[in-house]
Amino acid sequence: MKLTKNIKFSAIKVLQNEAEAINGLIDHIDEQFEEVIGVLLGSSGRVVVTGIGKSAIIASKIVATLNSTGTPSLFLHAADAIHGDLGMIKQEDVVICISKSGNTPEIKVLVPLLKQLGSKLIALVSQRESYLAEHADYVLFAGFKQEACPNNLAPTTSTAVHMALGDALAVCLLEARGFTADDFARYHPGGSLGKQLYMTVGDLVAKNQRPSVGLEADLREVIVEISSKLLGATVVVDQENTVRGIITDGDLRRMLVQNPDLRNVKAKDIMTINPKTIAVSDYAIRSLNKMKDFNITQLVALEDGNYKGFVHIHDLMKEGIV
Repeated sequence: MKLTKNIKFSAIKVLQNEAEAINGLIDHIDEQFEEVIGVLLGSSGRVVVTGIGKSAIIASKIVATLNSTGTPSLFLHAADAIHGDLGMIKQEDVVICISKSGNTPEIKVLVPLLKQLGSKLIALVSQRESYLAEHADYVLFAGFKQEACPNNLAPTTSTAVHMALGDALAVCLLEARGFTADDFARYHPGGSLGKQLYMTVGDLVAKNQRPSVGLEADLREVIVEISSKLLGATVVVDQENTVRGIITDGDLRRMLVQNPDLRNVKAKDIMTINPKTIAVSDYAIRSLNKMKDFNITQLVALEDGNYKGFVHIHDLMKEGIV
């Protein structure tokens, strides 16, 4: 099918439209926004986020973000709310109602019912002069000039600004609660993200062998140790089992080129001193970052200064962390 429009131009225009609208929200982050954060932090209940149509989809996403960052939340479809699900809401809950116009029929029915329950109502709306904004306890204004849709009809820019403002709420609550990476890991135990957050170097090292040779080990011992342990390297230790250096298969290749007489070569002669190390208690993702920083493929894992093994880039790849 031949395209008659400049698709690249259209895509750029959409992104520019939405980016400008999101940037425009900055002017509306005011005292009202801070008050809303205070209300949400001080609530003994949950955050209930509701909406109709595309706003309901955005509400569902915001609920997912809040829950994953330490703010107990639930999603309530506005249509379901007025047909029996209103019982989900307790008086101590705080309700965030999302609407572009603030005047949809379902919202007009729902708002008085919420007021009767006594729950605090926060409007996330794109029209200040609307039924929802006028009856809410707090208003988060998500204004924009027009939709990215050329007909100014399909919810595009409006949903983008609503979602962005929801993210701003979630992150502010996260920071105010002192929510840490460890807290985040407890809510995301599955998949590669979970592994990045909770898997430690010790978890990886425990699966590997621990190649090592002494300072006086000859070349044959070094080669056998590296080959048999399948990690492409070995540490060199002294009599107290303290790590003194590292020999990689790359070191061996360079040594073979540079040293024609191999009969008296010892491990101490070809090792690299002060190898890059990492604590077994560190998160595995930190070992990946460290390997990238130094452009290497393995690190020596230590516990209280004692050699515990190697963590290799292949270990990270197997776990889906890379």
